[in-house]
Amino acid sequence: MIINTGQRTDIPAFYPKWLANRFKEGEVCVRNPFNEERVSRYKLSPDTVDVVGFCSKNPAPFFEYMDVIKDYGQYWFVTITPYGRDIEPGVPDKHKILEDFKALSKMVGINSIGWRYDPILVNDRYTVDYHLRAFEQMAAALDGYTKTVVISFIDLYEKVKRNFPEVSSVARQNKHFLGKEIVKIATAHGMVVKPCGEGEFLSEYGADCRGCMTIETYEKAIGAKLIVPNKKPARKECACYLSGDIGAYDSCGHLCRYCYANNDIEAVKRNMKLHNPDSPFLIGGYREGDIIHDVEMKSYIDNQLSLF
Repeated sequence: MIINTGQRTDIPAFYPKWLANRFKEGEVCVRNPFNEERVSRYKLSPDTVDVVGFCSKNPAPFFEYMDVIKDYGQYWFVTITPYGRDIEPGVPDKHKILEDFKALSKMVGINSIGWRYDPILVNDRYTVDYHLRAFEQMAAALDGYTKTVVISFIDLYEKVKRNFPEVSSVARQNKHFLGKEIVKIATAHGMVVKPCGEGEFLSEYGADCRGCMTIETYEKAIGAKLIVPNKKPARKECACYLSGDIGAYDSCGHLCRYCYANNDIEAVKRNMKLHNPDSPFLIGGYREGDIIHDVEMKSYIDNQLSLF
């Protein structure tokens, strides 16, 4: 089984104690975001959860709880972009996050951590040249601490257009130029570029376009072969294997203007007030009329074949 924590919110940054409590108690409940009376209940055990996937802009608040998940396979994506508080109002100083990334890499190992430099947007402040300078500085700082960097160009979802109306799509020529130059810089610092949901067009420059959070990624992290059920991708451009996300939409306090997971700031504020670190739910608790589904939990590890 694979448990994801980061497609809907940033749990390590804002809910670290809750996450630690869930692993200590061995159970977590998740509301279906499209049918809230339906609840999936997952049993958390190293015997059945092969990998816990993280995606965070600020992993440091969870560092004090790392011992709680020491028996679990892990893969961490840490997002570090060059944007200021005009676009990422709740994200801490990027120099600190770079140092936290290096500390986390030492804890989990270089095969269990990747850097996300996304989404890329271009405007009068964050120009093409700005991105290349920033990417070079960050790649140099993370040299030797990861083998992977994921990039993507901003997608104009309806939520994004509503919360960030002045943003524009990145022009095709800028996508090609930035992608080509980013691959060169990343390669010089020992990293493979993995575009997220961008199709195949960057493969001609040396990017690995097979997906970012793939089964192969998890296998390298845990050193074992996984035999997984077939799943439909989240969207047609996505090759990632997404399974068992325990987060909730409209609950991330970073309030990034390009975010697809927050609908509006007021909803985020309301939900964060409903959070209880002792609840089995990230937001709120059990409700009358809940229909509980206990998810079948089993290991995907192929015990007959080890990668190492």
